[in-house]
Amino acid sequence: MAMMRLRREDPRVVGSFRLHRRLGAGGMGVVYLGSDRRGQRVALKVIRPDLAEDQEFRSRFAREVSAARRIRGGCTARLVAADLDAERPWFATQYVPGPSLHDKINEAGPLPAAQVASIGSALAEGLLAVHDAGVVHRDLKPSNILLSPKGPRIIDFGIAWATGASTLTHVGTAVGSPGFLAPEQVRGAAVTPATDVFALGATLAYAATSDTPFGHGSSEVMLYRVVHEEPQLMAVPDALAPLIHACLAKAPEDRPSTLQLSLRLKEIAAREAHGVQDTRAPGPRQHPERPTGRRADEYARQRTERRPEEGATPRPQGATRTTPGRGSRPPAPRSGSRTAPGSRPGGRTPVQRPGRRPPARTGSGGRRPAGPNRRLLRQRLIVFIVVTLLAALGIGAAQGCQGPVDGLLDRRPAPTAPETPGGL
Repeated sequence: MAMMRLRREDPRVVGSFRLHRRLGAGGMGVVYLGSDRRGQRVALKVIRPDLAEDQEFRSRFAREVSAARRIRGGCTARLVAADLDAERPWFATQYVPGPSLHDKINEAGPLPAAQVASIGSALAEGLLAVHDAGVVHRDLKPSNILLSPKGPRIIDFGIAWATGASTLTHVGTAVGSPGFLAPEQVRGAAVTPATDVFALGATLAYAATSDTPFGHGSSEVMLYRVVHEEPQLMAVPDALAPLIHACLAKAPEDRPSTLQLSLRLKEIAAREAHGVQDTRAPGPRQHPERPTGRRADEYARQRTERRPEEGATPRPQGATRTTPGRGSRPPAPRSGSRTAPGSRPGGRTPVQRPGRRPPARTGSGGRRPAGPNRRLLRQRLIVFIVVTLLAALGIGAAQGCQGPVDGLLDRRPAPTAPETPGGL
């Protein structure tokens, strides 16, 4: 909601509220942004001086404020305070941050059907709470609907009846814009909850097309169309057109109730939201093992290779099967080559002879991977070499020591005969 600076003639304090900015002006008076001592922000409307002097207006205003105090609902701006006996009567409602529906449509254009139905359902619930309190809004229009972060909120409910305060020139008619007034309001008949249903239908048509269902023109032309001509709903989405047309029926008894309207709009919002999600969703999800495009033929061939042929001998448990690299094709069969039973079509399987181990699986480039077996073989080879060298050294040392010992034995003197007593 656009805010403006306070003018020189604007009050600075009303009741217990300090005024900060102007929020707008209407047929009944000026709306200000105010706050109390606790910092609670309110939208405070001060009645025009000429209406404050009308006793009939004051009496009606007092009845409407009393009824508005009974309204309970999350889709309305709660009444905070009011002073009916002040020189210029005023009332304050909860401040709702966010643009009006009128400003939103002017800036962003028409809303999608799902969003229109969702907003309409919330507004219908708000009107239901207003009607249960014995109040008829009588001035529901896009500028009286605020789009807050928590959902749409209805403002100025039940306080829309003022003598000479309307855009109309007739005395005693309801305040409001000609494009959103019901036929019974134009004729001066009694208003009922069906009057608000008509205004809600015109509001939803505006949200869906950014235009009123009765076009543009002077007040007299617009009022004549409301009473005697059918609404123009060609630009309204098909999902919403029948329900909006029912809301804009000339006779109040032909319009749906607020409860029926809320339930029907919820169904439309859910269906349209689901339809939008389906159209924006991606295509059917592809199975990770089922590629499309160029790889479809490769995938089909691999699937055929995995499936054994009828009558083929199953592969024995523990047999080694070579797996081609990713994206590689198996070699074409050579003429005259021997193949084992149960070999895969399109490939060649070498015949396994008894006593021979199957070829070991190799890595990329045909090199044998360095595993635990190769490391063990290298360790055994080193041990063998060391043991051989030690044995050779031991044998050499033994042969070198044997030569000197034999020489010493050969140079020993020969034994002599023992001497006998007496020189014999």
